[in-house]
Amino acid sequence: MMVTDLPLSKSGKSALEVATGAVKQAGELLLAHLHSNKRIKAKDKNHPVTDVDILSEKAITKFLTDEYPGFGILSEELAPFTPVTGYTWVVDPLAGTSNYILSIPFFCINVALVKDGDIRLGITYDPVRDELFRAERGKGAYLNDSPVHVSEKALLKTALLSFDPGYGHIQGKKLLNLVASLWPEVHGLRSLGSASVSLAYVACGRFDLYVRSYLYPWDIASGILLVEEAGGKVTDWQGKPAGLQSKEIIAANHKLHQKWLNRME
Repeated sequence: MMVTDLPLSKSGKSALEVATGAVKQAGELLLAHLHSNKRIKAKDKNHPVTDVDILSEKAITKFLTDEYPGFGILSEELAPFTPVTGYTWVVDPLAGTSNYILSIPFFCINVALVKDGDIRLGITYDPVRDELFRAERGKGAYLNDSPVHVSEKALLKTALLSFDPGYGHIQGKKLLNLVASLWPEVHGLRSLGSASVSLAYVACGRFDLYVRSYLYPWDIASGILLVEEAGGKVTDWQGKPAGLQSKEIIAANHKLHQKWLNRME
């Protein structure tokens, strides 16, 4: 698909430069508070939020708004119901909050730029390892400055499968039962507790396949583009192309994706 370049910011920077600056600043904040005492509350029984989530989100949204004052912002904590029309930033200031609370070093920051529902730019930043996964529509996917690609494995028995049951009881149980029925027909299993990190790992070939249910736009916006630009395929559990509103995803190279989809039928 032909995509025109994204508009420059108020100060003349590219959208990629602005998004990178925002996640790097938030990453420093997250690392500074990683081992500190955190104020924790529960949005519901499955979704804890800390004062650091809020600090990170405020820093990111200010950074983005200063540079692109006319763009909308859909963000997990402060603006979760913003309509995605025109140019809209989709922000997760701390993807993997439960891991972060326990100082488990698998969490990240997501920033994506969407134009009328089409994901044009995606960044997933892991501040612990200083790994910045980035993609622009039609321009490939990168880990820092190196191009990345999904794995080329074609058989489930050689595949490293990552999965998260999510918080939907019915779909989560379905996924757990399917994974149990496959073992030991796959090479290995991993569950990191972060959809965003797992999608980035599919994009760079660390994971061969990732399956998850119960998702929100900020969980997956950057990851969908990363996997697609890395040569992979991302759909819902029925095989329809994944988008911002997808609640379940399958992400893999095209061959493994089809094999997994066949097993779900």
